[in-house]
Amino acid sequence: MRRPFASALTAPLTALAAAVVVPLASPSPAAADGVVIGGRQVQASQSPWAVALSSRDRFGGTRAGQFCGGVVVSRTTVLTAAHCMSEDVLGAPSGHVRDLKVIAGRSDLRASEGAEIPVRDAWVNPDYDSGTNSGDVAVLTLATPLPGGYVIPMAEEGDPAYRPGTEAAVYGWGDTTGAGDYARTLHAAQVQVLPDGVCEQAYPGSSDGRYLPSSMLCAGEPNGGRDACQGDSGGPLVAQGRLIGLVSWGSGCGRAGSPGVYTRVSDVLRVLRQHG
Repeated sequence: MRRPFASALTAPLTALAAAVVVPLASPSPAAADGVVIGGRQVQASQSPWAVALSSRDRFGGTRAGQFCGGVVVSRTTVLTAAHCMSEDVLGAPSGHVRDLKVIAGRSDLRASEGAEIPVRDAWVNPDYDSGTNSGDVAVLTLATPLPGGYVIPMAEEGDPAYRPGTEAAVYGWGDTTGAGDYARTLHAAQVQVLPDGVCEQAYPGSSDGRYLPSSMLCAGEPNGGRDACQGDSGGPLVAQGRLIGLVSWGSGCGRAGSPGVYTRVSDVLRVLRQHG
């Protein structure tokens, strides 16, 4: 079974709220949830918005301290899952993790390319509900900006990228088999957006969580086999060149009848505007 594990360090959201309402040109933890099951190796240069969250102090140096994923939505802003910033995942309040960084532009965690950028501030959605897993989003502000080409646009409510049957891809460095085989290189898996009814039936409310279509998105394959897994939490789900979801939770990895659940990005935009 995989499910997320919030502390709240507040950071100003005014600049981000202003940025996200402007459409951008179109160009998926070791300790937390989500590696890509049924995926293939991809290059960070082809998906520069997919980044790794790192703390060597908390998670060791074998995989550069990677424990969750994230996605670049402005030159100084990365979105991830709220539960990635929880004490359950980090082993300490997020404000006590002095070496929290975002690794960008690096496909292989063992390599030295790209950049490791310190996180200046972390803001966790105060409405995150660890019982239902609703509102599972956190905003990280980077100490130095990334190039503009790293930024991916976010899909607004009503965007056709959310339609059931749409092909999407989830990205991460997580478990590739569901048996603790963590990737050292970035992987992506092709999945499809599923009808809300599929996830409502799969997750009507239990210890795993409850599927709420207003704030969540369902994606996977009807027969299983392709999914996010442990270590992928907070990573991007992308369709039609736009960000539509953040890896959040689910039951198992790649199981038939238990699709992956993602934080719906249109609801993230609502949250950011509300708190901006």
